[in-house]
Amino acid sequence: MAGDAVQVAPHVYSVLFENERVRLLEVRLKPGESSAMHSHPAYVIYGLGDGKVKFNSPSGEGAEIDLKAGDVMWREPEEHAVDNLGSTEAHALLFELK
Repeated sequence: MAGDAVQVAPHVYSVLFENERVRLLEVRLKPGESSAMHSHPAYVIYGLGDGKVKFNSPSGEGAEIDLKAGDVMWREPEEHAVDNLGSTEAHALLFELK
């Protein structure tokens, strides 16, 4: 399994809150910026701004995601690297379940 998101990409992920049940991360990915491969347990994303990112899996497959402010998205546990394909900073809250 790839490393923890906060440890692998501290320029993207910061911990806002953590307890024994959940960890809340703020995500900020500047235009053209990327993160290294990392992992997440099951999680929910809440978009704080509009953005377009690409999730790249370890197998090399990719999925482009358009995230709008106010969008909510459920994600199963996964490993990925992320590229910001948009012209604005990708900004979101990420709620990881423990």
